Amino acid sequence: MKYIEILFWVVSLAIIYSYVIYPFILILVSALVQCVRDTRYTLIKKERRLDASDDSSVTIVISAFNEESCIKERIENLLALDYPAEKLNIFVASDGSTDNTNSILASFDDPRLSTFCFEENRGKINVLNDLMERVTSEITIFSDANTAFEKDAVTQLVMSINQKGVGAVCGELALVDAHSGDNKDNLYWKYEQVLKFHESRLDALLGANGGIYAIKTEFYIPLPSNTIIDDFCIVMNVARQNQSVVYTPEAKAIEEIAPSMQEEANRRVRIGAGNYQAFARLTWLLNPKYKWRWFSYISHKVIRWFVPHFMILSLSTNFVLLWHSNSIYTYLFIAQVAFYCLWLVGSLKLLKNIPIVSGLVSLITFFVSMNISLFRGYIRYLTSNLSATWQRTSR
Repeated sequence: MKYIEILFWVVSLAIIYSYVIYPFILILVSALVQCVRDTRYTLIKKERRLDASDDSSVTIVISAFNEESCIKERIENLLALDYPAEKLNIFVASDGSTDNTNSILASFDDPRLSTFCFEENRGKINVLNDLMERVTSEITIFSDANTAFEKDAVTQLVMSINQKGVGAVCGELALVDAHSGDNKDNLYWKYEQVLKFHESRLDALLGANGGIYAIKTEFYIPLPSNTIIDDFCIVMNVARQNQSVVYTPEAKAIEEIAPSMQEEANRRVRIGAGNYQAFARLTWLLNPKYKWRWFSYISHKVIRWFVPHFMILSLSTNFVLLWHSNSIYTYLFIAQVAFYCLWLVGSLKLLKNIPIVSGLVSLITFFVSMNISLFRGYIRYLTSNLSATWQRTSR
């Protein structure tokens, strides 16, 4: 019984640590470090303003699969960017599309745009590996077909990446519902943005928003053909080469979320499988010599990837501990049961007309549903031969 009790507290506190305690530690350390670096930070900002006048050559790279509904608007968005035309190249590749994506790409005639229509659907990372062999610019910006940049997004990314020692930059991606303009992940997404901001201060930023990020081209390392979360792996490979990764919220983009909960769940399952794939491959990040990045990786990523497992262990060991002499375990079990009942209420869309209750229920529903998808991703990782090809999300 003693070991069950220890296991219960370890897994339960691990969940609380990753989602609650770690953010407080991160913000506190970030604030302390920033106080020490105030003078240096002022100099960096001045250096950044000077670098803004030096327009580096840039290539924007996009892999698209069956994106006829948005690819025209996307290219028009890129061609309208506020960046010197002679310094900008745009590579858009169709990854074996079977709709009208190829014909839409062929309708454009602009010297900045190069299009590539591959016959076979091989998956995003294989297309990116091919395109990167053709990139000759100093900076590469990665994005998606359903993303839209603000006019100065490229300029903001270039300003940040031109800082000394910076190898990658993560921009600001706003996720919106195509119909309502709202974001079902809004609170959680803002929470993640806060973590990105403070991790960036400590040179501990982990990955990037796939819809808007940039790297210095020389630091790109081709990834295996079945890589799923390419944005995370690409940026972490840059960091491994002793390059800083910074967060630049001034570089803004918007992207539509999946139109249905089922499609969003499927997307999260796929990403979940990719998380465990990345965990198995990026073992170097488990080395404490990477200091704050190691600390953030363990706290922000690794523990969270195993929160579904911890939730199962916490509930099951709590049930066993009902026969423990300490009555606290009875109260904790009741609390856990109530928590999952609220998730069930949220899944069935009950009590949605009571604002205060609805907000709490929505948060719990999102949290549990996210971890269910993550656990399904874990099962897929263990039982399936993962492929980089995917079924597109409806737009």
